[in-house]
Amino acid sequence: MHTVAVLALDGVIPFDLSTPIEAFGQTRLPGGNAAYRVRVCSATPTVDAGAFLLQSQRGLDALAEADTVVLPGCAEPTAPIPAEVIAALRRAAADGTRIASICTGAFTLAATGVLDGHRATTHWRATDTLAACYPSIAVDPVVLYVDNGQFLTSAGASAGLDLCLHMIRRDYGSAVAADAARLAVMPLEREGGQAQFIVHDRPPTPCGSTLEPVLRWMQDNAASDLTLEDIAEHSRMSTRTLNRRFREQTGSTPLQWLLRARIRQAQHLLENSDHPVERVAVQVGFHSSTAFRDRFKRITGTTPNAYRAAFRTSRSAVRR
Repeated sequence: MHTVAVLALDGVIPFDLSTPIEAFGQTRLPGGNAAYRVRVCSATPTVDAGAFLLQSQRGLDALAEADTVVLPGCAEPTAPIPAEVIAALRRAAADGTRIASICTGAFTLAATGVLDGHRATTHWRATDTLAACYPSIAVDPVVLYVDNGQFLTSAGASAGLDLCLHMIRRDYGSAVAADAARLAVMPLEREGGQAQFIVHDRPPTPCGSTLEPVLRWMQDNAASDLTLEDIAEHSRMSTRTLNRRFREQTGSTPLQWLLRARIRQAQHLLENSDHPVERVAVQVGFHSSTAFRDRFKRITGTTPNAYRAAFRTSRSAVRR
């Protein structure tokens, strides 16, 4: 039987901890037998899980016996990882054990060094921090999960369930995974990535950014036909200086930032209005609905109609 060890560290996020326990623990083979043996382990007998204390029945020795190790996220992802935990995970990796992280559990996996040179993801709120702490990792802020073969990472919360279902499908095929998905009341595959879940009040601005006034002006005038020259004139900079400042402070160009601002406004309209997609495109500054759909798909990972269906506010249902 395939053994899954779920590692609980101090500060573990209970949702992330319970996801693999339930997903793997409830999976059944066609004959009705359990597909996985699930064990929760820790470096200490008692783990502080915030709202409660967790007593683990197994120590780090469980990692050596596991076929798969799952690392749930922790509330303080940049907190130091105990040396014995790092050493145990490295031994498991060297033995060929599959290791998967959920949410900010990617920081624990990254601390071992096994993700260096690989693509990985984590919760969208923590992707910039992960990239800054571990520059050797290619952090992908858009996807729900990344499968590198032996090492897998997922975005936050429900994306951990997406990853578990993916591993179940790898282990036992689509039929068993589909049954597990139905039991969890989850689609086996979700359209789009985590970009569609990012809050869209306005694109992120670095703390203390000297560009904040012009960014706010761009946000307020995103639907206008702004050019690079318009933005430079308003900011009282040359276009060359403006591009350099944007690269330094946002990691983007002025026009790329403007496009993201328009998409965020479109997300708000799709959630809160009945306007056709074509009208939404015009309202946020796109001259072509085709160009709007293409840009929306590239930024959010899904289509405007699919986004509306998934995130429409309950007010529309109440009116009907």
